[in-house]
Amino acid sequence: MTSSSSPSQDTKRLAHDYPEGLRADALMEEDVAWSHEIDGERDGEQFDRSERAALRRVAGLSTELEDVTEVEYRQLRLERVVLVGVWTTGTVQDADNSLAELAALAETAGALVLDGVIQRRDKPDAATYIGSGKALELRDIVLETGADTVICDGELSPGQLIQLEDVVKVKVIDRTALILDIFAQHAKSREGKAQVSLAQMQYMLPRLRGWGQSLSRQMGGGKGGGLATRGPGETKIETDRRRIREKMAKMRREIADMKTGREIKRQERRRHKVPSVAIAGYTNAGKSSLLNRLTGAGVLVENALFATLDPTVRRAETPSGRLYTLADTVGFVRHLPHHLVEAFRSTMEEVGDSDLILHVVDGSHPVPEEQLAAVREVIRDVGATDVPEIVVINKADAADPLVLQRLLRVEKRSIAVSARTGQGIEELLALIDNDLPRPSVEIEAVVPYTHGKLVARAHTEGEVISEEHTAEGTLLKVRVHEELAADLAPYVPASLA
Repeated sequence: MTSSSSPSQDTKRLAHDYPEGLRADALMEEDVAWSHEIDGERDGEQFDRSERAALRRVAGLSTELEDVTEVEYRQLRLERVVLVGVWTTGTVQDADNSLAELAALAETAGALVLDGVIQRRDKPDAATYIGSGKALELRDIVLETGADTVICDGELSPGQLIQLEDVVKVKVIDRTALILDIFAQHAKSREGKAQVSLAQMQYMLPRLRGWGQSLSRQMGGGKGGGLATRGPGETKIETDRRRIREKMAKMRREIADMKTGREIKRQERRRHKVPSVAIAGYTNAGKSSLLNRLTGAGVLVENALFATLDPTVRRAETPSGRLYTLADTVGFVRHLPHHLVEAFRSTMEEVGDSDLILHVVDGSHPVPEEQLAAVREVIRDVGATDVPEIVVINKADAADPLVLQRLLRVEKRSIAVSARTGQGIEELLALIDNDLPRPSVEIEAVVPYTHGKLVARAHTEGEVISEEHTAEGTLLKVRVHEELAADLAPYVPASLA
């Protein structure tokens, strides 16, 4: 429990130099403008960059009209927010890192962070999250800074939201609502938008509130009302809840239909025995940069949390010439809302169905082990614990050498790379080539030149050890799967049969 002594003993208020300190560490990269000359070769064409930058809010601009008799009165500005965290376990550095990550999330969502406070408690207060006395102190901070929103570093119950808003007199949101807002901004594909909508409705349903006539009764049953009405009817808020449930059911059906289309594509890859590799990792760890470096996919790369949301699948080739698919998945974060895990489960199945996971971690982060633990927790949730994993420690050029050594020593199957400079990429490709499942049957056959399709299949579906053109046909020594081995069996020379 919190003591009633001076606030400095149990509440830590971050100073105004906080934005230049911890918040910058949460992003873990230099905040520089993207340059085609500098970054184009590394990150590809960046097809979505101009679209992302086409509409951006600017701090300090006001369109407030002096004469209120004008037709419109408008004001354009960033939301001004104060952050609140409850420190229950771990060290003070852990609490600072968590609030710094919340600040980076708020900036990504388009807010201006004014201040942040951390309170030491055994557990969050059941009524107001930080206790009634600290809620009054928070109200003073809000008045002092001129903030219009308070963001709490945790998931608040509906009661906590209502009671804290009653005290601070401004809008209060929690970490879950903030992440959902970022996802809503960055979702572009039809499936991504549907998944975000479903997660938002799941979050909104228990938090609906009514004002004024929103709680009034509707007419009862019967045609046209009047004498035929019976019973008190349902309130407006009950009607809203029913409509949300109906929309959620419809959204789940639509997502299931989209899942069918993606499953057909997966079955096609399985039929052709094309191995698949999934890139998973913490948000802003450099997954999209790595995908661009390995395949030239041209996926958007930005120094922001959850910059890329929709999964991308690209065809790639190992140094030995074997084809495989490389899939970029949605980034993870500590305390990822369970609504998102459920809504994006069909997308995350790409990880569970893969033959190999490239687990990307930010080597320049102060505590990369926390990133590894958070991602592995989600991997367990989607049932992908049996898939082989290579830990890719990215941003090796900016990381502390001691941290790199520690990670490489602890993680037995790991490699340090830099998607920015290309360091370690060749070694990573060799690791992928070695760890991908290999065809089980080795066969030698003389394929007639009239059956060139079989030779092509041997190259795309198998591993060609040697190839020689003879008078009778193409002499192949290959390692293939059982189905293709059966098709090649009639052309095995009698001396080898």
